Amino acid sequence: MDIARYSIEKPVNTWMIVLLALLGGIWGLLTVGRLEDPAFTIKQAQVITAYPGATAEEVETEVTEKLETAIQQLPQLKEIISESIPGLSRISVEIKSTYDSAELPQVWDELRRKVNDEQRNLPSGAAPPLVFDDFGDVFGLYYALTADGYSNRDIRQAVRDIRRQLLTVQGVGKVDVAGEPEDVIYLNIQQDRMASLGISLDDIAAVLAAENAIQTNGSGLSGDRRIRLMTPTAFEEYGMIRDLVVGRPGSTAMIRLSDIAELEIGEPEQPDLLIRYKGQQAVTLGVSQVPGTNIVEVGDAVMAKLDDISRDLPVGMEIHPIYAQNVVVDEAVNGFIVNLGMSVAIVIGVLCLFMGWRAGIVVGSILLLTVLATVLLMRILSIEMERISLGALIIAMGMLVDNAIVVAEGMMINMQRGMKAVQAASRAVNQTIWPLLGATVIGIMAFSGIGLSPDATGEFLFSLFAVIGISLLLSWVFAVTVTPLFGKYFFKTTAAGDLSDPYKGFLYSAYRTLLVGALHVRLLTVLALVGVTAACVVSFGNVKQAFFPDSNTPIFYVDYWAPQGTDIRATGADLIEMEKAVLSDPRVEAVTSFAGRGATRFMLTYNPEDPNQAFGHMVVRAWSREDIDMLAIDLRRQFAEDFPAAQIITTRIVFGPGSGAKLEARFSGPDADVLRSLGAQAMALFNRPDNRLGDVRIDWRQRELVVQPRFDEDRGRISGVTRQELAESLKFATEGVQAGFFRDGDDQIPIVARKARIEGVPVTETINDTLVFSSTQNRFIPIEQLVTEFRMEAQDTLIRRKDRVRTLTVQAEPIGGETASAALARIRPQIEAIALPHGYSLEWGGEYEDTNEAQASLGAQLPLGFLVMLIITILLFGKVRQPLIIWLMVPMSINGVAIALLATDTPFGFVALLGFLSLSGMLIKNAIVLLEEIDLEIAEGRNRYEAIVAASVSRMRPVMLAAITTILGMAPLLYDAFFRSMAVTIMGGLAFATVLTLIATPVLYALFFRVRPPKRSGPAESPEGEIIREPSEPEPARP
Repeated sequence: MDIARYSIEKPVNTWMIVLLALLGGIWGLLTVGRLEDPAFTIKQAQVITAYPGATAEEVETEVTEKLETAIQQLPQLKEIISESIPGLSRISVEIKSTYDSAELPQVWDELRRKVNDEQRNLPSGAAPPLVFDDFGDVFGLYYALTADGYSNRDIRQAVRDIRRQLLTVQGVGKVDVAGEPEDVIYLNIQQDRMASLGISLDDIAAVLAAENAIQTNGSGLSGDRRIRLMTPTAFEEYGMIRDLVVGRPGSTAMIRLSDIAELEIGEPEQPDLLIRYKGQQAVTLGVSQVPGTNIVEVGDAVMAKLDDISRDLPVGMEIHPIYAQNVVVDEAVNGFIVNLGMSVAIVIGVLCLFMGWRAGIVVGSILLLTVLATVLLMRILSIEMERISLGALIIAMGMLVDNAIVVAEGMMINMQRGMKAVQAASRAVNQTIWPLLGATVIGIMAFSGIGLSPDATGEFLFSLFAVIGISLLLSWVFAVTVTPLFGKYFFKTTAAGDLSDPYKGFLYSAYRTLLVGALHVRLLTVLALVGVTAACVVSFGNVKQAFFPDSNTPIFYVDYWAPQGTDIRATGADLIEMEKAVLSDPRVEAVTSFAGRGATRFMLTYNPEDPNQAFGHMVVRAWSREDIDMLAIDLRRQFAEDFPAAQIITTRIVFGPGSGAKLEARFSGPDADVLRSLGAQAMALFNRPDNRLGDVRIDWRQRELVVQPRFDEDRGRISGVTRQELAESLKFATEGVQAGFFRDGDDQIPIVARKARIEGVPVTETINDTLVFSSTQNRFIPIEQLVTEFRMEAQDTLIRRKDRVRTLTVQAEPIGGETASAALARIRPQIEAIALPHGYSLEWGGEYEDTNEAQASLGAQLPLGFLVMLIITILLFGKVRQPLIIWLMVPMSINGVAIALLATDTPFGFVALLGFLSLSGMLIKNAIVLLEEIDLEIAEGRNRYEAIVAASVSRMRPVMLAAITTILGMAPLLYDAFFRSMAVTIMGGLAFATVLTLIATPVLYALFFRVRPPKRSGPAESPEGEIIREPSEPEPARP
């Protein structure tokens, strides 16, 4: 079928395609989903099991290890990472990257079955394991509620009202609340008074339970109606607890609770989390969207609802945005659309400048149609408009005009040679339609490695492959269908008397002279290219290496680590002082602090820290992202002076997956002492000044001091006291024992009975005079009669394991702007020189591991993509030498890449690697079109030498325009933090690739086909390209 002729002769059908692309693209632009970053599935779940009273080692051996053994049986398992702390086991289960989000629910069901089956083997004191598979939920609309001067009860009620109203907003999926202030009713009991009256804690707990329980009262008939009876609970207010009567065993005397205890209403001694916003106590609310909805629309609706709610809040209660993803997305997308518009304008301007305004309008129109049709298909295929997909459009911008340039150029040249529009278009399209399709598919397959990669990095960057694939295919469709019709409208046929050589301009003449010179010294030309390539390969070793770049969001994190065992309130007190310092800096807009654990996951790449009372975390928003580096340095310097015992770590938000320290050395083995010794040796090396590393730490933290009472079994049997009763008495004497609940509306406020405190005396110093209740003798026994000694020792309270083996990780960060790869190259030989005992191993994590995993996943898919590219090149020519010429040039594209990266001091990261791989597709695409043109010239009767020169000259403008439009079209990405390295890679590589296409391709063709330039009075060539020689001239040997 003659597509070009059909397009011109049936213009209504062609215009229907144009209108569909225009109107559909506008509709898609208005309705397509929007995100800040593309979603990727966090293929992790957590298994959490409480084991109250157990040490970290007991939790490890009795709970964690057993559950790990059961979980290990999952065939989908990638790795298990566990953490055992006193009283709690936390296991993180990661699934292999080959399982997508649709398969994960079934995997998590199987995980639950494995865990539930193992539950019967856990110790009796362990709680049922809980599996959390919503670990990766993102709450991108993140707010803080401050309520200075209000009671905890009022704050809780306000938070619940806000949450209830937010859940009614269309598109809202979940609302996560953190930091709600809690109340506790303390019964401060005079233990000696309780002992003299013979009242035990069990007696008090029994009365509290009986008086506050919901009772079944029955019902009775009254006429035709049945009336239900209800006995109210005894507690209508806190004060009524004092009047409870406790029976004295063996006596009719009744004792009020107020006779032995004082009532105190306060907050928990060890809250789980303390949150502050701009120096005020706060509660956070994280809002997540329903999957598939537009975050900008949902966010705007949530903000409108919050405005309504704020008007009804009492004076002093305020809602503040911590992170509004809808605003960030809207600004980012609008900024990218501006960049996209700039790229379109640049490309069209270049086309008009080099091809004339008529060709510029034709090709520019095809570009606009392609972009709009791509947005339409993105809307239909549910590909959101986010950083990666928009970046893909800009990356593809120059490539999108390649096909249209070739068709328009051919049609324009044919019409300049006197052909009518239909004939010119038909000839141009029919000659190039299949080479252009093959070259387009090759360009797409150059990105297939990332598109087919199943890991988190591949999922994060999938829209790059999808959008480029869609847009390039559409560019081919519009090039062979719409370009002929538009060319008929704008191009003019040159009259017979006005015919002239279309390639007589200065640029063509200069290129022809350069090419002829290169063909005369073709072997020297090839050797020069090989030498330059070798030099650039060597110099590539000086290029900085990285994984993903830092984000341009003006937010950074400050992590505060007090010595392990620090109380959460002490941690919170230090954070208050740190907040004051941060907020006093004019470069800071806002700060939100968290004591006890990290924030709610408010962005996909944020990885909250697990609970730890010694941990503090601040989310700092600066006015400008350019200030972050110096601001972080200044704060670290100040905090190091103010908090010398703590470790302060500042981190930037990073694009893409990956978390943790940049440098990690993992030591694995059975014995904790040996692991700590190996870790200490590694830390000593990391801390050497010449290694230039900072924030050196180990993930097991410090050992904690533990007081161990030595229970005398014989005395215990004589006194009728068990270990459990001793433990309960010690808990009563320290943090208190929960004795019941007070119902206050929706709240159940715990009632905690504890030994009355002596003002100014630490609780730990009053343990010696604690009384232990003997249930068999029904009396209190002094603890000194049951305990021989109180021994203090240091214990591991944080034991980490990886794949069922104890693993201690030494972590560090590069300083002074150095990349992690450069720092690792320096420190690695030193760490690997540490002698490892038998049974111990070392492996590297951090950015090194993330990079290797991502590149391995990418590399696993590359062979298929390159195989398809190779097959297409062979099928297009049906020969061997032309594809061989093309693929010999691919490695040479490193020349421009190395020069550009070194000149701009840009690291070669994972995104730059994708750009480098895509260069091969661009280079192959141009080379295919040129070699097809050479073969076409030969088929039309030219001798091989003339065909090489003529075809190269005729392809010069399309090749140069394709390169220039791509290079200049990507210029806006030079200012984008994420795409900068890719832009530099492609721009530098493509500039040199243009030289390869226009010089190396014809020279290699001449070398492979043994085509020699004609001598001034020497032999000519036959129309078939064979050299006609004199009888005395020997025939060259054939391969």
